[in-house]
Order: sequence, then structure tokens, then C-alpha cells
Amino acid sequence: MIAHRNLGLVAAAATLLASAPLSAIFERWTWFVQAVIAVAAVAAAAALARLGRFPLWAQVLAMLGGLTLALTWLFPSGGELLAVLPTPSTFGHFAQLLTGSVEDMRSYGVKVPDTDPLLFVTVLGIGAVAVVVDVLCVGMRRPALAGLPMLAIYSVPVAVHVDSVPPLPFAIGAAGFLWLLVTDNVDRVRRFGRRFTGDGRDVDVWEASPLAAAGRRLAVLGLALAVLVPLAVPGMTVGLMNSFSSGVGSGLGTGLGGSPGRVDLFAALSGELNQSQVTDLVKVTTTEEKPFYLRFGVADDLRADGFRVRGPNGQRANGDLPDPTGGPRPGVERTRHRATVEVSRELNMPLLPFYTEPVNVDDLGNNWFYDPNLQVLFSNRDNSRGKKFSFDYVRSTYTPQALRSAQPLPADLPLRRQQTVTPDVPEVRALVAELTQDRRTEYDKVRAIYDYFSEDNGFTYQLSTEEGTSGQQILDFLENKAGYCQQYAAAMAWMVRDAGVPARVAFGFTNGNRRTGDTLTLTNRNLHAWTEVYFDNFGWVPFDATPTYGVPGSTRSAWAPDIDAPEETTPQPGASDTPDEIDTTAAPDRGPNQFDEGVDPGAAASPDTPAGQSSPWPSLTLLGALALLLLLAVPALRRLALRRRRGRPAPVARTLDPPDPTSATTGPPTVMVSADRARADAHAAWDELIDTLVDYRVRVDPTETPRATAERLARESVGAATEAGTAIRLLGRAEERARYARDPLTGEPLPAALRTVRGALAGQADRRTRLMATALPPSVLGRWRTTLADTSARLVASGGELRSRLLRFNPRRLLATRPPR
Repeated sequence: MIAHRNLGLVAAAATLLASAPLSAIFERWTWFVQAVIAVAAVAAAAALARLGRFPLWAQVLAMLGGLTLALTWLFPSGGELLAVLPTPSTFGHFAQLLTGSVEDMRSYGVKVPDTDPLLFVTVLGIGAVAVVVDVLCVGMRRPALAGLPMLAIYSVPVAVHVDSVPPLPFAIGAAGFLWLLVTDNVDRVRRFGRRFTGDGRDVDVWEASPLAAAGRRLAVLGLALAVLVPLAVPGMTVGLMNSFSSGVGSGLGTGLGGSPGRVDLFAALSGELNQSQVTDLVKVTTTEEKPFYLRFGVADDLRADGFRVRGPNGQRANGDLPDPTGGPRPGVERTRHRATVEVSRELNMPLLPFYTEPVNVDDLGNNWFYDPNLQVLFSNRDNSRGKKFSFDYVRSTYTPQALRSAQPLPADLPLRRQQTVTPDVPEVRALVAELTQDRRTEYDKVRAIYDYFSEDNGFTYQLSTEEGTSGQQILDFLENKAGYCQQYAAAMAWMVRDAGVPARVAFGFTNGNRRTGDTLTLTNRNLHAWTEVYFDNFGWVPFDATPTYGVPGSTRSAWAPDIDAPEETTPQPGASDTPDEIDTTAAPDRGPNQFDEGVDPGAAASPDTPAGQSSPWPSLTLLGALALLLLLAVPALRRLALRRRRGRPAPVARTLDPPDPTSATTGPPTVMVSADRARADAHAAWDELIDTLVDYRVRVDPTETPRATAERLARESVGAATEAGTAIRLLGRAEERARYARDPLTGEPLPAALRTVRGALAGQADRRTRLMATALPPSVLGRWRTTLADTSARLVASGGELRSRLLRFNPRRLLATRPPR
């Protein structure tokens, strides 16, 4: 028991050490203090359960109860009993914390602050891992398997951290796992006996043997290699050979905001956006008087749940870039400008903000690449924090007449095939067909969709959207007609694609309203999303359908004017379509819909996800609870099925006595029950009696005969002169005849006798025994435990046999049989 207690404490400590990599996610160490409390509660509950010699399943329940008490004390709802006893309001509060954790995961980039939802999820996860590790190490004596849940903890910072996870926390977690293995090995040696050296000297259990010392040295060497090799190998985090690597950039996977497959771009940015204070993120100095939006990302992979980001590929960004102009065209004016971008240390992502159509980029290292198709500056090994660089770029403006001259792209062109694919939503397709039915050119179709998002059609700007009932987020937005920039940008891009024109969603910064000379200061409140549409021979042309009054620093153009502006400011049909007529003024006061600077939630969620969308956590929690209840009910259902099967065994052939034609008396034919049927009924009834005795904790002696067992039970348990005593003797006599006699007992009501005995045993048992016999019958659990042990033994035996066969081909055996020279 002492050894088990020590191993349980080491398992708890190893779990805490394995959680060390989570320090790379949080700003403070509050999570660790709370995790220590939760793991201590789990370890204490496990120790008390083992002190009472509870079975393994009871130990698990005790540990879960300790974790629940710790969570109740750490995250109270205010309605607890004695501050630690949970109530229904406590579990409702836990569900709210789980729901809030989803929003916080979207809202904050690493390192995250100490919010209750994130702390609750973290402590809950570490506590659950502590339970699993304790069960594997102490309950099942399989400490090597405990590395899997510990590795699950380490995978969290690896999956979400923007930069490479520091090696020291990994080393701490690995040391905890090795400590757990060593402790288990020492405990096994203690239980086995004492050790001796080759010369017969007694060795204490704590004293290192040569083999153990070699094992420890190998463990330390392996740990050092696991930490140091990734630092030196190119392509694994930031290697020592990083500065000498060359080649084009590779894809970033499905997510942006960190290294490939790490934090999502929207979550990394919306963390700054949702803060109550305004944070300066970018300062840009440009020679252009009225620049368009500063751009850093694009989402062009449209799926059923919205737009997603594809991994970019490109060439090194330093020096000259491909010419973006494509030669002069009528109705297109291109002017060249120079800009300098300075990114604050608050903006941390593998992308750099810049103006579209760059010509060259200066002052960037070899880790940065430019994708001319997605038009993004990206890196696999660096981030934007504190970067300052300069670049030349081309600003292109178009007249509506010029864009009307654009011809549809060929149907087999890869760009059109990829950028016009949309999920099958008939309502959206019908709306697009209605809006574009009289439009002949690509531009007129796009303008018809763009003009649809106007106040005249009921569209408004709101920070939150109402939840719809259609099951499709885009249909909910088009029905409610209220949202922010990402809803407008994603909905317009979707509808433009349905019209057969390539479109995508771009992300960046508006111009804001803080300008000093040629320098714009952009904050977390200037994050924005808009739509880009591809026209043949013109490239990607921006369209911003979000109402201007909701976007500080909004910019409009001659080809995409402010459709909600007063008529006198709207370009007239006979007016010149020169670039000088670009409308950069916001709409006048909108009354209740007017917002101050910083109201645009920008990239707070996926481009097509409403801010007020309900979380799936309550439903998932309910489904998980139902699944847990169903799992707990499996033993009871199995016991009930066995009882019903034994009460109604499968029919066996019956023998009918043929009537005697010479007999004067006639009557119904006699039904004779076959001996096989009677013997099967007796065995089934006796098996059910034995399981009932096991369920109600009545002693069963397998060495007794059925008659001796029946007499003992009638005398000790149910009473010899009672109806139950007569019933149990009947069951014993039927089993005895079925085992040893030529003719078994027939015609007796064995099921009724079983019910009588079960009722008598249940009446004499206490409440706990009756509850366990119904919910978790020991007969079923014992049978499953035996089956599991037998299966495990067979697997071990098969593995040993396989190993012995493989050792026959060991080269050492071959060398050992060679004759000496």
C-alpha cells in the first residue's frame, strides 16, 4: 500500500511536470497554481480510495469527485454548498465556462491572459490527464502508457504556439516521465525481493546496479538528443543552419498566425481587436495621398463552413518582384509610390502588411517570401514582430467602362475552376440569378451583387448577428441583414462566385483616422476584411461591401462607390470616370447605427461566422453526458439480458404421445418435455442463481454440490422453513438431477422459484448492495474482468512465443555455434 501511495504521488508530480510546456501559452503562472490544487485533490482522493481498498472503478470515481471539488472551489458560481460542494448551478457555470473558452480561443493569440474560461479548460484537462495517468500507473501497472496522455498535454502548445515551443519545458516533462518509469521499476523490484551482484553481495533496492546506471545514462543521452537535434536540423523550428538554407517558400498548411498548422490568423488578430484598450499595431509612411487598405492575408478556399486559408508558395521577397502592371490599358491609371512599414511588437504573425502590387521589397531577411498569386508576404520561420521594411508599389485605379470590357475567363482555366466553386445552397444561387439576370458583363454582375448590400435593401452594420434557423450561416446573414465586415466580405465573395466570377476575401487594415503628415498609425480597431474580384487582364480588384459608417478609415472608389451615400455625392452616369473622383468620405450621421472608432470586429472569427453564433459546447456536453450514462448502464443491460435469456431459454424439440385409437377415452395429447430441454433449463436456472448470489454478496463455494449449496443457503440466508428455502431446494435438486441423473427434473416452475429467491435475497441486503446489484452487478463485472485478464494473458503468451521464435534467428546464436579457430 505504501508503494502504491508513493507511485501515486510520483504520477501526480509527473503530470504537473508534463504540463510545463503550457507555460509557453499563458502570460502568467496562475494556471499552474490552480493545476497543482486540482492534481493534489485527485492524488488525495486516489490515496484515500486505495486506503479503503476500493476497486479500481471506485478509485476512478473518487478521483473524478476530487477533481470536481477542486474545480468547484477554484471556479465557483456562487451557489455552492460549503464553498466546495457543487450544485446544479455549478455545473451550469462550468458549461458557460466551456462555451466562453471557445470564444476566448478565437479572441486571443499567444500568450493569452488569465481568463476564467481558458483557465478552467486548462485545469480540467490537466486534472483529467492526472486521473488517466494514475489509473495507468497504479491501477493497471502500465506506466509506459502514461506517456500518451502526457504527450497530449505537450501537443497543445505545439499546435497553437506562434513560435517554436522552448526546449526547456519539454525537457522538464520528459524528466517527469522518466522519473515515473524509474519509480515503477523500483517498486517492482521491492515487491519481487532483494538483489545480489554477480559475486553474491547483497544490493539495496536504492543502490544503482551497473545495468541500471547504464539505463539512466542512456535515458539522459536520449533526452539531450531529443532536445538538441531539432535545434540543429534545418526545417525543424529555427535550426542552426537556418541562415544557410535556400529555396522558395513552402506552404503554410491550413492555418496562419504561426508556423505551419499553428494558431489561426483570425484568432491571433482578434485577440488584440477585442481588448478594451486601443493598441498600435502598424505605422506606415507612404507617398500616396489617399492609399487603399494595407493588406496582409487572403482566404480563397470556400467550403461549406466558410472561407479558409490556403498555404502560400513563392519566391524570396528581397529585391525585385514580378511586374504587377501587365502593360498599359485604356481606363486604367497606375501610379508608383514608396512606403515604409513598421510593425509593433504587439502584432505577431508569419505575415507582413503591405500595399497590393509591390514592385520590390527592401530590408527583409532570407526568411521572407512573396506569393504573387495570393499576394502575401509570408515566412515559415520568422514573424512580423518588430519588423521594419520599405517597398515600392503600384496603385491601380479603374474606370467602370474599363472593367466592363473584361471578358469572362475560359471555363477550363484553373483560376476560374478553383475560384468559382461554391457549396450547393439553392437559395443563394436563386438570389444571385435574380440579381444578375439582366446583366451582360462581368462587372455589371458584380456591381448588381455589390449594390444589393445597401441600406435600401435593409442591410445594417452591427457588432453581433442574430442566430438564424436555416442551418446555413450565409442564409442567416442574408435573412437577418445585419453583421460586420467579415459577413459582408464573405457573403459578397460567395455570391460573386455563384455568378461565375472568381472572388476571394482579403484581410488587412483600413486607413483609420490617425494621420500625421505622410504617416498612418493603425490600431487593433482598424482590422478589416473586404472582397477581391478577378477580372481578365486587370487582376484582382477590391470591393468593400461593408457600410462605411461602421468602418473607420473606409475607402471607396469609382468602380465600387458608397452605395449608401447621399445622391449628390454619388458619381452621375454622365460624369467623368477619372480616378480623381474616388469617394473617400464616410456617410453622414446614421443615428442609432453610428459607431465610434474601432467598432469593426475585423477578424474576430472566421469570415462567414456570425459573432453571435451559438456554441456547440452545450450540445456536445449533453451528448457526452448521455454517452457516459449509456456506458454506465451497459453492465445493468447485460445483466438484464442474461436474466431474460435464462428465464426464456431457446425452445428444444418436444415429444407428443400419439393417441391410442383403441382407447375408449379420448383427451388432449400429452406433451413430453425432452431431456435436453429440461437439462438446459436447470443449468440456466442454476447459473442465474449463482449470479444472483454474487450480485448480493452471498458466499459461493464452487467445491460444494448443488444439494449442499442449496441446504446451506436455505439454512443461513433465506430460512429453511420459508417459501424461499423451498424454492432454493427445488433449484438445487433440479441442477443435481441435470448433472448426475439419467432423467432430469421436469415440470417444475424454475423461473418462479428464481424470482422467489431473488426477492428474499434483495429483502435481506442493504441499500448499497441492492443499488450495486442493479446498476453495476458484480457478476457481470467479474466476468468481464476475467475475460480481459485471459485475453491479456493470451496476448502476452503469444508475444513471448513470437519473441522466442524471432530469437532463433539472432546473429549471436549463429556466431555462438561457430567452431573456434
